[in-house]
Amino acid sequence: MKWSGYIGRQLFEPERESTLGEMVYFKIFELFVVIYTIKFSWEWGFYSQLRNVEVVLPLGIANYLDISLFFDHQLALITAAVITLLVIFAYFRIGPKWFYAVAMLLFHLQYVIRFSQGEIPHSQNLIGMSVFSLALGALFFPKKEKMARFVLGSVIFFIGLGYTSAFFAKLIGTGIHWSDGRHLWLWIGEKGIDILSREGAFAPNLLQQLALNSVAIASLILLIGWVTELIGFTMWWPRLRPYTTLLLIAMHIGITLTMNIRFDAFVMQLILVGFPWYLLLDRFLERFRLWEAIDKISGY
Repeated sequence: MKWSGYIGRQLFEPERESTLGEMVYFKIFELFVVIYTIKFSWEWGFYSQLRNVEVVLPLGIANYLDISLFFDHQLALITAAVITLLVIFAYFRIGPKWFYAVAMLLFHLQYVIRFSQGEIPHSQNLIGMSVFSLALGALFFPKKEKMARFVLGSVIFFIGLGYTSAFFAKLIGTGIHWSDGRHLWLWIGEKGIDILSREGAFAPNLLQQLALNSVAIASLILLIGWVTELIGFTMWWPRLRPYTTLLLIAMHIGITLTMNIRFDAFVMQLILVGFPWYLLLDRFLERFRLWEAIDKISGY
C-alpha cells in the first residue's frame, strides 16, 4: 500500500461503519464552524467599515483586487450579510451545493479586507480551512455519510500538517537556536508593551516571571512547545489523536500564559475534532432510545 493510501485510510477510515451518532456529531461540528464564520465575518466587517482607510499589506486576493473599495459604502457589512445567509442555507442544505464554496471565497475576501493593515493573526485560519473543507465536501461528496467523513478527515489532516510544518518553518527560518529562551524574553516584552498600551498596566504572571528569571526555564518552555508542534502530524492516526490533541491544547495554554496570545476558537475546534465524541453520542442515543427520532430530522 502506498504511503498516501495508508494515511488516507487513517484519516477517513473507510472500513468503519457510519453511525447516527457520527452524523449528529458532524452536524454539531458544522454548526460550530458556521457560528464562528458568522461571528468573524461581522467582527471583520464592522472593524473594516469603522477603521480601515488604506491598504497597508495586500494579502491573498488583495494582490489582484483593489479591496479599498470595501472600506466604504457599507460593502464589508454587506459581504458579512451575504456570508451569513450562504452558510445558514448551506447548513440546512437549502439551495445549491456550491453555497459553501462561495461563502469560502467571500470569507477569504473579508479576511484580507480586515487584515490589510499590516497585522496578520492566524487564530482564525482553522475556521477558514474548515469552511474550505465543507465547500469541497458539499461539491464532491454530497452524500451525508461521505461528506462527514471527508470534512472531518480533511480538517484533521490540515491541523496535523499545519503544526508539523510550523516546526520546520521555525527550524529553517531561525535554526536550531529557535528555542533559545532569550527569544521568549523578547516575545513576553513585546506582548507586555501591547498590554501596557491597551490597559495602562502589565504585571507578569508566575510562569512569565519564572521564564524571565532563567534562560534555562525559558528555553525549556520553548523546546517543549516546539517538539509538540513537530508531532502534530500524529493526529492523523485515530489511536494517537486524543493524546496528541491534549498535548496541543496544553501547548496553547502555555502560549496564553507566557505570551498572552489567546486561541479560543482554535482550541475549541481542537477539542471538537481531537476526540471520538461520536462514540459517546452513540451510547447516549442508544441508552435513551433517541435513534428513531433523530434519524427523522438528521437527513440532508
